[in-house]
Amino acid sequence: MSSSDRTTVHLMRHGEVHNPSGVLYGRLPDYHLSDLGRQMAERGAEYFQGEDITHLVASPLERAQETMEPIAKTLGLQVTTDPRVIEAGNRFEGKTFGVGDGSLRHPTVWWMLRDPRKPSWGEPYTQIAARMLEAMADARDAARGHEAVIVSHQLPIWVSRLTVERRRYLHDPRKRQCSLASVTSVTYEGDVPVAVAYNEPAGDLIPAKLRKKFVGGA
Repeated sequence: MSSSDRTTVHLMRHGEVHNPSGVLYGRLPDYHLSDLGRQMAERGAEYFQGEDITHLVASPLERAQETMEPIAKTLGLQVTTDPRVIEAGNRFEGKTFGVGDGSLRHPTVWWMLRDPRKPSWGEPYTQIAARMLEAMADARDAARGHEAVIVSHQLPIWVSRLTVERRRYLHDPRKRQCSLASVTSVTYEGDVPVAVAYNEPAGDLIPAKLRKKFVGGA
């Protein structure tokens, strides 16, 4: 198979968000990158500089658009905004998630946690996978024989990887290999995904506390 049949779609998670109150921001508007998050975005631009990128896609949420800005500027490419790569829907959106002073201390929300396989508290994994893989296929077609970058969010990227690797959706959120500003790269031969790679261009910028802390709205 010729190199013209090989295409890579890079799924990049956005950088750190300014969120001093620690809420699960989900799809809420006006959550922007922190100063550290902007540094992470610049690392992403450095990472992709010199690569064969021909197509850029970003989630409509501010943090994804802001992560893509330096990449688009460096590569001199226009950005396509695609709602299919938006953050997963979550019923805890806007709330502080946790047992102590968070939402989980209220018995009224426990019913939402009844089925982690779906999950019962948010958008079904199967629905996330369907929209993400459709968007990835369109990006693959637009960049056929080259590379595309999609800036999205932790759970959609992770579910996409689980789907491509034919793994179960049920998982421990704290163990997702999808850190801030990380890049999960899916390589296709023709229309078939044949390899997945993972890199952390901004890994050294991530404080230890952020690596250990799980915040669902990402």
